[in-house]
Amino acid sequence: MSLAEDIESTSPDFADDASRWQAILNRDPAADGAFLYSVRTTGVYCRPTCGSRLPRRENVAFHRTPDAAEAAGFRACKRCKPRDEPLAQARAKSIAEICRFIEEAEEPPALGELAALAGLSRYHFHRTFKAVTGVTPKDYATSCRSRRVREGLQSARSVTEALYDAGFNSSARFYATSGEVLGMSPTAFRRGGHGAAIRFAVGQSSLGLVLVAATEKGVCAILLGDDRELLLADLKARFPRADLSPADAAFEAVVAMVVGYVQSPAQGLELPLDVRGTAFQQRVWEALRGIPCGATASYAQVAARIGSPGAARAVARACAANNIAVAIPCHRVVGADGAISGYRWGVERKRALLACERTG
Repeated sequence: MSLAEDIESTSPDFADDASRWQAILNRDPAADGAFLYSVRTTGVYCRPTCGSRLPRRENVAFHRTPDAAEAAGFRACKRCKPRDEPLAQARAKSIAEICRFIEEAEEPPALGELAALAGLSRYHFHRTFKAVTGVTPKDYATSCRSRRVREGLQSARSVTEALYDAGFNSSARFYATSGEVLGMSPTAFRRGGHGAAIRFAVGQSSLGLVLVAATEKGVCAILLGDDRELLLADLKARFPRADLSPADAAFEAVVAMVVGYVQSPAQGLELPLDVRGTAFQQRVWEALRGIPCGATASYAQVAARIGSPGAARAVARACAANNIAVAIPCHRVVGADGAISGYRWGVERKRALLACERTG
């Protein structure tokens, strides 16, 4: 799924009355367009972000659409105009169209060109784009080209052909950043990781087995499971032709650090990481590392922290794409109501990790 599609489908689910009421108290922009509320004593229905005086909870009812609110006998608020399209939703649609334009462009469009398409000044467009997507227009264009390179390297006749097809005017320009984009040289990536040296080792923890793997840049995978062979098969699937080798004694110490962190998270875990993902995923993963041990944050809160308050679902997908358990603590992200769900390595492991962190 592209970021354009993510933007159009990332309003959080305010599925229960408690989360809806909390959104009203916070005047949460992410709730605008998700539901409406009516006030029995005034006969008016409003957006969750309406600036009117907050009503008493016992006088409030919730509605999915303006038609539903009016069918219940309420009239539209003249202040927040709930029948108009929410500003955040209109802005998201506009930026989604710009993202598609960037994705389809042969070369990265100039900022002025993009701003003109959006009908905004360069400054306002740059600020709006970053607020919606979490990245700058330039970073998003670079991410799109990098993705085309990764796809092109699988089918192009040569590395050079793939680079030029992706819109890089100079191969030297791409090679200067290829380690960040691919995690290895373009030639090695094209060969499925052939020649990339990856060390790995498996340790035992209270949560089961822990496989830790690293390139020369840093840890590239921390996988949790119960079967050593399945964990190794997972690693091989990620790097089908890499040079995988059991770790030496020095690397065993890294595994011991990871296992020790699982057992006693308060001690912290500082490891060099070799993390690969889109610009948006990178921002999410960096935000996850900022959540303190023993604390949690909702998907909507993480989205707000990276400057994309409407991107809760995209944040959830970035968490699911995380390959480095515990070091990038996606287990600290919970539902809006605090519910523990959606962990790649099992909900019970997520619950156990959080319980261990909270008890010290």
